[in-house]
Amino acid sequence: MSVLTCSEIPLKSLQALLARFSIKLERVDDGQDIPGSWFGEPEAGIISNKLYVRGDTPVHSALHESCHYICMSEDRRAQLHTNAGGGYDEENGVCFLSILLSDFIDDFSRQRMFKDMDEWGYTFRLGSSKAWFQEDATDARDWLILHGLISNALSPCWKLRQ
Repeated sequence: MSVLTCSEIPLKSLQALLARFSIKLERVDDGQDIPGSWFGEPEAGIISNKLYVRGDTPVHSALHESCHYICMSEDRRAQLHTNAGGGYDEENGVCFLSILLSDFIDDFSRQRMFKDMDEWGYTFRLGSSKAWFQEDATDARDWLILHGLISNALSPCWKLRQ
């Protein structure tokens, strides 16, 4: 199995999702360098509120970098260029929020996100992203609720961390 790429989904769907957080999706031509890619190509890049993707960029990568933008403090967002940084709690929050937001992208889903995260090599104590999300992510969920990014019912609040 391979991971789903941005060329395999309607980019307008991803663009609409990101716009709810004032993130601008920038499409990079195939074969061109991806600005702001911390992990290297084909991973998504982020500079300020612009998310850069190519056709071969994994959808999970686009969500992951976007969720860093959503989860980081205002001060860090104001200086964001390539390295999203963040500590353990934020990283877990980013993974959890990425899974929740995957349901809002046409031709993607939470189940596909679990498969792609596992295929790409995300590692979790319980052996899979789905097991982590369902059984071991209380700290990530609570962190997102504390910062007003999701509700107690696990619905996105559609705002950035303040």
